[in-house]
Amino acid sequence: MSLAFIPLYIKFLGIEAYGIIGFFTTLQAMFTLLDLGLGYTLNRELARYSILPEQGQKMRNLVRTLEIIYWGIAIFIGMTVVLISPFIAKYWIKSENLSIATMQQALILMGIAIAFQWPLKFYSGGLDGLQKQTLHNLIQSSVATLRGIGAVVILWLISPTIDAFFAWQIIISLFNTILIALALWYNLPTGKQIARFDKQLLRSVWHFATGMTAISATTLFLTQLDKILLSVLLPLKTFGYYMLANAAAAVLFHFISPIVTAIFPKFFQLVALNTEQELTMLYHRICQFMSIVILPAAVVLAMFSYQVMLIWTGDPIIAENTCWLVSFLVIGNALNGLINLPCGIQLAYGWTNLIFYINLVSILVLIPMLIVMVYYYGAIGAAIIWILLNVGHIIFNVQIMHRYLLKGEQWRWYREDVGIPLIVALIITSLGRWLLPLNISPLTTMIYIAGVSLIVLIVTAVATPHIRASIYVNMDYYVHTVFAKYQIGLITIKKIRPK
Repeated sequence: MSLAFIPLYIKFLGIEAYGIIGFFTTLQAMFTLLDLGLGYTLNRELARYSILPEQGQKMRNLVRTLEIIYWGIAIFIGMTVVLISPFIAKYWIKSENLSIATMQQALILMGIAIAFQWPLKFYSGGLDGLQKQTLHNLIQSSVATLRGIGAVVILWLISPTIDAFFAWQIIISLFNTILIALALWYNLPTGKQIARFDKQLLRSVWHFATGMTAISATTLFLTQLDKILLSVLLPLKTFGYYMLANAAAAVLFHFISPIVTAIFPKFFQLVALNTEQELTMLYHRICQFMSIVILPAAVVLAMFSYQVMLIWTGDPIIAENTCWLVSFLVIGNALNGLINLPCGIQLAYGWTNLIFYINLVSILVLIPMLIVMVYYYGAIGAAIIWILLNVGHIIFNVQIMHRYLLKGEQWRWYREDVGIPLIVALIITSLGRWLLPLNISPLTTMIYIAGVSLIVLIVTAVATPHIRASIYVNMDYYVHTVFAKYQIGLITIKKIRPK
C-alpha cells in the first residue's frame, strides 16, 4: 500500500513535500535509539515464557512494566520534536518552495504522529513473540490500506497540503497502536492478579535490553547517517529523489520482515529447549527460503530499475534521477536481508556483543568514508557505502559467529544458502535484461519484467538444495498417494463388477 500510494502523494504534494515525508521516515528511524531494546526484549521473553507452564502472571507483569517505560519515551519524543521544530525548519531542511512556517507546522504534527506511532513496535514485538503473526498481519494490512486510501482521499477532496497529510497520520497512528495493544493484551495468558509494574522482572531482562540498545544505537548511525547528511547537504528536491529511490529499494523489506518476524520466536524457543540439531536444520532451511524470496526480486529490480521507476511513477525525469540509486540501494538491502538470520541466531543465544562490536568498527571505518563520498558524489556515494557496510557484515559477522554458534556451518551458508541462489538469479536475470525488446509500451514492459521475475524465482527455487529436496519429497508423496488411490479404485471396481 505504501508503494502504491507514493506516486499519488507526489502528484498532490510535489517532490519537495515528499522530501518532508521522507524526513519524517528518517526521524522515526533516528528515534529507534530510544527503544532501549525493549521491543526485541519483549519478543524474546514472551516467546521463551510461552513454552513454559504457569507463566501467565509473569508475562502480563512484564508487558505492563515495559509498557509504562515505552509510553514515557513516546511522550518525550513527541515533545522533543515539537520543541526543536523551529530549528529544523529554519536551519536544517533546505526548501525552495515551502515556507519556514509551513515546514515548522508540519514538523509539529510530525512529532505528535511519531509519539502515537512509537509504541506500535513494542506491542507488535509482543504479539509476534506469542506467535500471533496471522492476527498481527491482518490488523496491519487493514490499517495500511486505510492509511493509504485515507491520505489520498484527504489530499484529493479536502486539502492537498502537507499539514493535512500529517493530521491524518496522527489519527491513523493512534488507531493502529490502540488496536495492536488490545490484541496483545487479549492474547496474553490469564494471571491471578492485575498486571503490575515489576522491578525484579526489569532487572532480569536489563542485560539483554542493554545489549540491544547498544546494537540499536550503532545500527542507527550506520543506517540513517546517509539520510541525515543528505538532508543537510542536498536541496530538498534532490533529497526527495533519494528518499523515493530508498522507498523503492525498501520493497525488499516487505519480504524480509515477515520471515524475520515469524522465525525469530522459533529460534528463541529452540535455544531455550537446547535442541541445536533441530535449530541447525531450521537455520539452513529458512536461510535458503530467505534467499529465494529476496535475491530474485533484488536482482530483477537492480537490473530493470529505470523501467520499474518509469512504470511506477509515470515520469521519465524521476526515473532518470532515481534509477541508479535504486540499483545500488536494493543491492545493499538484499545483503542486509541475508544477514538478518545469522544475527537472529546470535540474539536467540543472548549474544549481543558481536553485532555491537562489528557495528562499532564499521562506524570508525565507514563513517569518514561516507562523509567524503556524500560530499563528492552526493546520493550515489551514500548508496555505495551502504553496499560496502553490508558486504562487511556478510564476511566478518558470519565467519566469527560460526566459530562459536552452530560451529562449522558457515561454508554451507555461503555455498548452499546464499551462493547458489545468487548465481542462478544473476545468470537468468542478465539473460532477461539482454533480451529486453526496445521501444515497447509500458504495459508490455511490465508484463515482460513480471515474466522474467517469475522465471527467475522458479529456477532459483529449483536450484536451491532444501527447496529442491522439498519439491521432490512432495512430488513423491503425491505420486504415491494418487497411485494408492488408483489401486484402491481398481480393487473396488473388481469387487462390485458382476461376474
